[in-house]
Amino acid sequence: MRRRWVLGSALVVITACLTLVFGQFPASAIDPGGTPSPVTGNATWFSGLGSPYGGCGLPQANLDSQNFLALNVQNSPGNYSDVPRPISAANAALIGMFDNGLNCDRWVKVTIGSNCNGTNDGAPNEPFCRGGAGFVADQFNGATLDMVVADSCDDGNAWCKDDPFHVDLHQASLNQFVLNGSPVGDMYPNSWNNRQVTWQFEPAPNYTGDINIGAIQGAQPFWPAIAVSHLANGIHGVQYFANGAWVNATMDSDQGDDYIIGPTTGAGTGGSQYEIQVTDASGNLINNGRVYNFTLPSGCTTGCSAPYTPITYTTSTGPVTSPSPTPTPTPTPTGGSGKCALTSSVVNSWSGGYQLQLTVTNTGTAPTNGWTAAFMFGDSAETIASSWNATLKQTGSQVSATNAGYNGAVAAGSSTTFGVVVNGSNSALSALSCTAT
Repeated sequence: MRRRWVLGSALVVITACLTLVFGQFPASAIDPGGTPSPVTGNATWFSGLGSPYGGCGLPQANLDSQNFLALNVQNSPGNYSDVPRPISAANAALIGMFDNGLNCDRWVKVTIGSNCNGTNDGAPNEPFCRGGAGFVADQFNGATLDMVVADSCDDGNAWCKDDPFHVDLHQASLNQFVLNGSPVGDMYPNSWNNRQVTWQFEPAPNYTGDINIGAIQGAQPFWPAIAVSHLANGIHGVQYFANGAWVNATMDSDQGDDYIIGPTTGAGTGGSQYEIQVTDASGNLINNGRVYNFTLPSGCTTGCSAPYTPITYTTSTGPVTSPSPTPTPTPTPTGGSGKCALTSSVVNSWSGGYQLQLTVTNTGTAPTNGWTAAFMFGDSAETIASSWNATLKQTGSQVSATNAGYNGAVAAGSSTTFGVVVNGSNSALSALSCTAT
């Protein structure tokens, strides 16, 4: 059976059939940021990326591997209409494992499970594998393959909407799965009516070298749009150095490899020198904060014509054009918590969950180097579904949050925010505290 999938302006014809009566999990039951243990879902296949880009903003020829997959944009069991992309905070409960592009360029280890011996057509409001013998194990169970996240699945069917852990696999990869040291060779098509799989994020296998940077189609000095790929642990952000300060770059829609940066000087006037740092999926600056220095390729003066133009860069341990450092006065000690304060607000709520925005404000007289916040849920049954801009840990009702690699430095009198999606009853928080270094 066939399905048609639009990626940007490209139409990709995809053949597939899915997997697993996995259950209708509510959107807030998953953490799009990671899979701390293997998860089980259905696997379909698609023929390849659209033109010129897949959902992550890279052409197929520029991927680290031709073994690649797509993750769900939206997790909305029983609701097959699409919400605008990137999914806004108002619809945060619907964010799927694609995580608004934040899981692009991450690697996934996929393990083959049982094959569907029944009807598996992705029909709305129908079980994933119905009739026949259901899911049946065979000689291909246990085969594995490392695959890179390169695309997004946003079809209006049960495959992409009902199963939070569904993955769409590159068709040419199906017979590359390895069992007992050798590719399976003939799992597709005779033993593929869509299968169950288990999968988990992993560091890039056998990683060597450094990142790749390319200018995307249309990039030019007044719209410096770049694609960053080939990271050991995915990409969660790009910061560029401009007029003496680091600035968080804006992702190009939800294409998680692509960011719009600015020049070190001359913003808005066609400045030509760029310096960036990159944050990975763990919230850390890669290579200990290595700075990548470059100019746009010469052919991009009025807009790059190719979908991807490689950029040659040099590296340094700090901004090349940064001014000479000014000594910072030593602040009077204020006892830790006196240097920052934590406040919270509920920005959205729904049946069974809600979204928090928490603000860390530097109340001291000097910039912070880092911060740790803490609070308690009012209901012991409440749990964290997902979070961003901080690393969170929950123990019972107690939650602690540590700054990400890019937002620990907060100027005196300034603030930064982090967000949390919570499973639970929207009770009042208590014991809000903050310490800063």
